[in-house]
Amino acid sequence: MTNEEPGRRGTVAPSTWVGLALAVLAIVFVLQNQGRVTIQLLWMRVGAPMWLVLLILFLVGWAVGALVRRRRRR
Repeated sequence: MTNEEPGRRGTVAPSTWVGLALAVLAIVFVLQNQGRVTIQLLWMRVGAPMWLVLLILFLVGWAVGALVRRRRRR
């Protein structure tokens, strides 16, 4: 006897497929955008791969969104 539910054998949840597709797209994006860009902010000038700059900007945006959302809930 197994603990598997009948009819659920070998199925993959749609959220898993979406996650895999996004991971593949992220890998393709990184591989295609390895060129260096120069960012200047106030007095600082930094050179980094474009994918890294976009990742940092995404994380900053996510953090700002989380902070604003948290503040609204209180």
